[in-house]
Amino acid sequence: RVYETVIDMARPDSRRPWGFYEVLADKPDHKVKRITVYPGQRLSYQRHSRRSEHWYVLSGTAVVTLNGEDIELQPGRAVDIPVGSWHRIRSSGPDDLVFIEVQTGDYFGEDDIERAEDDYGRARQPDRSAL
Repeated sequence: RVYETVIDMARPDSRRPWGFYEVLADKPDHKVKRITVYPGQRLSYQRHSRRSEHWYVLSGTAVVTLNGEDIELQPGRAVDIPVGSWHRIRSSGPDDLVFIEVQTGDYFGEDDIERAEDDYGRARQPDRSAL
């Protein structure tokens, strides 16, 4: 918990309902994050239009959903997420899931996220006012 408190103070925008992340590198041609997902939590089901991602599991157990297919990953295993692919990751074991995310493309902003589903109410709902 001390580590998490330090992260909170240093990068208050890196906290999420599912865990937290630390940016290890942010360059014009790539971005690298160390992501921690709490047990039983998962990221939103999302896709990106301007970047691909490579996820390498360091510890914990992951279930990755990639275009509707579930893939279990143990430490030392990885998966590639192509541009435009729907994806999410879940911590399926009793311990925190920790993985490295390497983003490549031409833009790495947090606003390049289209969410289809989200456990925390962040998915965009269609505008029904025009109906």
